[in-house]
Parts: sequence; structure tokens; C-alpha cells
Amino acid sequence: MSTQARGLQNFISDLRNVKSKDEEQKRVDKELANIRKKFTATGKQLAEDGSNNALKSYDRKKYVWKLVYIHVLGYDVDFGHAEVLALVRSGKYSEKHVGYTALSLLLRGDDPMINSILSTIRKDVTNPAPATAKNNAPTTDTAQSLALCSIANISGLELIQSLHTEVQHTLLAKSSTPCVKKKAALCLLRVVRTSPKLIAGKEFAQHMSVLLQDRHLGVLTSATALLYGLAQQNAPDYEPLIPYAVHILGMLVLKKACAREYLYYRTPSPWLQIKLLKFLQLYPQALGQGNENGGGGDHITQLVSVVSKILTETDVSDSINKSNADHAILFEAVNLIVTWGSGGPAQLREGAMKLLGKFISVREPNIRYLGLLTMAKLAQLEGTAESIKKHQGTVLVSLKDADISVRRRALDLLFVMCDTDNAEKIVDE
Repeated sequence: MSTQARGLQNFISDLRNVKSKDEEQKRVDKELANIRKKFTATGKQLAEDGSNNALKSYDRKKYVWKLVYIHVLGYDVDFGHAEVLALVRSGKYSEKHVGYTALSLLLRGDDPMINSILSTIRKDVTNPAPATAKNNAPTTDTAQSLALCSIANISGLELIQSLHTEVQHTLLAKSSTPCVKKKAALCLLRVVRTSPKLIAGKEFAQHMSVLLQDRHLGVLTSATALLYGLAQQNAPDYEPLIPYAVHILGMLVLKKACAREYLYYRTPSPWLQIKLLKFLQLYPQALGQGNENGGGGDHITQLVSVVSKILTETDVSDSINKSNADHAILFEAVNLIVTWGSGGPAQLREGAMKLLGKFISVREPNIRYLGLLTMAKLAQLEGTAESIKKHQGTVLVSLKDADISVRRRALDLLFVMCDTDNAEKIVDE
């Protein structure tokens, strides 16, 4: 970096050493004027795409990086787009990397110049470079990854409508590397949020079932994020994928089957567990339906075992990081129990109530806050009134906590548990 972008480093150093905002503004204006002059081309220097042919690769990258930095500082950058697109079209990785980074930040989805680069983006997304590229060319999946990130960040409606098919193809292609599949899944999630009707639910559910059988946990995590986003918009179409989600949870929770790099303080891939539990919360009737279907109840039995193990094995750890991860999973599991309502297993509701009673008495305010919040949800289920009342004294103590957020959650819980038997004592407090 020091040999390739010395001018950029000097510019950044100048801005960091300014004494006032006005001085910074003058330095930025001076640099913008210089860059604009360097980008201006006439006659033979003017390329068909509007860029300056006379600029060397080093200078073009340096000036575009400066524009990106100025943009990040909050200043308007309304020129240099032709040079950005020239870098994107380049066959060299060092130039394409700068081009796609600037493209994601400096151009908007409705910019007319986006249309001129669509063919290049499409080519980069669908045609991975050879694994042993030469002359600084992008290798294997780098160009695909850069293009997918840019599509997700720019996210213009016209851009999405033109390229969503290619993104889907890249996600589902057997030749795609795990890195590309992860980025394609998250890119498609952005596409879905921008234009939900572009993906047919029932048809794409079959493809999702294939992705959920991938052995790479990184791909599974990204695919599950996409699945949750799709199911939020049209839950019935993705209900057949519940057994796949339960199977993955079973492997992580019951068998602890997890690659070493996805263990977080000895907890197997907590992010994936949380996403799967959130997905299952979209189907409150799944528990009863699975039992009614006879042979289709195996995954329901496994799911109950998974939730039960989460309840029984989660405890307050000396490590804050492990404790946070474990409790994040626990509270999503309790939310799943709440979603099932009175139709869920009674022993799970009782176990959740007992565990939450323990958490609302610990000193850690974050755990107490979440415990009170979740217990208030659980208290609304039929048949939990008596269990809740056992923790009334602890909740009243939280009502006097120094943290106003904890006091509010305690007040909400007291409101839910209040009845003719304890109303007088609660009101006195």
C-alpha cells in the first residue's frame, strides 16, 4: 500500500492534521479540483466510455481511491464515474477491485451510467476466471464476489431486474465456490427485500432444500438468512423446509457436529442456530401438524429434543462472549416455545419459566432485561399464571433497579402477572 498509493496516504495525512473544518473543506476542494483536471480528456485522450486514455493505471486507481475517501468523509462526489467504470471493465484484479469498491459507493441504482456496465457485471457474475490466472487477472471467484457485493450495495430496481436471474444461477451452480455461494445468497436476500415478486416461492423452495443440504456451515448460514427473508414474505411456500431446518439444528445442538472454525467459545455456530430458530417461529402450528401427520412427526420429536437440550444446558458462563452467544440461542428457543403457545409441550414451558426465573435474579443487567422481556411473553400463555407468581418477589426487586430499562421490563411483567390475588401488593410497590 505504501508504494502503490503514496499520494493517497499523503492526502489522508493532510486531512488528519487540519486544525478546523474550514481548513479540511479547502483541502478537499483543492484535491477535487486537481482530480477533475486529471480526469478531463479531449481529442484522442477521450475514450468511448468517457474516461481518459492518457491516465496510467496507478494514477487512475489513486484518484478514484481519493474520491472514495472524500465520499466517506461526507462530501459530495459528482464526477469521475467514467473512470470508475473503466476500472470495473479492466481484466486486472487490482483495478477491478478498486472499480467495484467505488462503484458500490459512488453510483446509485438509478444512475444512467449503470446501464453501460451491466454487461461487464453480468460477465463477472456468471463467468468465473480460471483458478490459475496470469498477469494480475482475477482468480477463480474474486471477480464474482466483487460483482455480487456491488449488486447488493447498489440495489437499484433496474439493476436488480436485469441481473437477478444471474444471481440465482450463480447461487445454485454446482461449480460455484462456497465464498461465491455465501455472497450470492446474501445478494439475493437484498434483491428479495427490494423487489419481493422477482422470486417464485414454491419453485424456489425446491432449490432452497438443496442449499440447506450443503455441508459448508458458511453456506448454510447465508442460505438460512435468505430462507428466513423469503419465508417472512410468504411463509406457506417454505413450510416443507421445516424438516431440513430441524435436522441442521439437531446436528449442531444434539451431536455438536461443527467445523472448528465455526465454534464460538465452544458453542457450535450460534448465528446459524439463531437464524434457524427464528425461521421455525414463523410456523406456530407446525408442532401440531407434524404430530397429526403420523410418519411426519420424527422431525417434531427431534425439535422438542433440541429445544429441551438448549433449556437444560444453558447456564451463566464466566466468559461474557460465550454467555452472550448461549443466551441469544436460549431466548430464541424460549420465543419458539411462546410461539407454540398452549399447544406446545408443557414440560418445555415449565423448564423455560424455571430458567428465566434464574436469569432475572442475576447481576448482569442485559441478561436480566432479556429474562424479564421473555418472561412477560411467556406469562401471556394459558396455564402459566401460577408459575409466574413464584417469581413475583424477584420481579419486584427489579422494579427498584438503577437501570430504567430493567425497571420498565419489570413493570411490563408485573402488569401481565397482576390479578385479584396479588393486585394490592403490586400496587403498593
